[in-house]
Amino acid sequence: MHIVKENGTLVMEAEEKQLFSGLQLKIMKLLAENEKYPKEIARELRADEQKVYYHIRQLEKKGFISLAKKEERSGALAKIYRISSPAFVVRFGEFARARRVPGNGFYPFVKNGLLDAKIIVGSPDPHGPEKARSRDVSFAVDLALFIGTFLTRAGHSVIEDKDTTSDDLRNNLIIIGGPVTNKVTRMINEKLPVRFDSRKNIQSKKRTYRGDDCGFVVKTDNPWNDGKSIMVIAGKRYSGTKAAVLGFIKHFELIEKRSHMIVEGMDNDGDGEIDDVRVLE
Repeated sequence: MHIVKENGTLVMEAEEKQLFSGLQLKIMKLLAENEKYPKEIARELRADEQKVYYHIRQLEKKGFISLAKKEERSGALAKIYRISSPAFVVRFGEFARARRVPGNGFYPFVKNGLLDAKIIVGSPDPHGPEKARSRDVSFAVDLALFIGTFLTRAGHSVIEDKDTTSDDLRNNLIIIGGPVTNKVTRMINEKLPVRFDSRKNIQSKKRTYRGDDCGFVVKTDNPWNDGKSIMVIAGKRYSGTKAAVLGFIKHFELIEKRSHMIVEGMDNDGDGEIDDVRVLE
């Protein structure tokens, strides 16, 4: 396997052998949430420290992670790593032969097989009035893989909220995360047909949803550019945003027909993780 860059996106050419080990995937998922050093990763994963060091070297060599900085920790100089890109595309064949999803082709966010939108996720660094750290970058990966079924060519359009410029806001936007972790959601919240109230509960015209596992997907006009659109995929908390992303993927046909959808995350197999959603509205 090797990695190439196409229009700024890291594209992995898949081979027959396994792309990642299970531990490598866990390491990448942790680093997608926040920068960490190997000993910290080993402790959080309850994994052998030497194995973690080995896999980090492999991931760095392949280009999936990179050295962010060096800091003194416990009297020693520790290497702090970060994930190299918020999302990766695994290419098993030519994009032109990718599976097509029926419907209107996710217009206007996808046009002529190209992503015509900026995907904005909250920064994993402390930011905003509450100095929150977003863990929503991993959801951008799930979303990017789904949106990839509409594309004939890859294009890099994922940016962190703290790096968003006024020019970025004039595009079609797909915004992931609630107002605590994503400043763009906070900026547009009052203009949304479904929004967060002062207690971060989800409020529609029909009722207020207070569950932590509740999330929504809403489409509306872009207030910064009359000719563009915005889609917000967010929840009250991390689990709510996860439910919203899962709802978007599982019930995409509803999003094509509606201006909004509100869902509640469900744990069907009892492992403590949301694996399904129930459409509330």
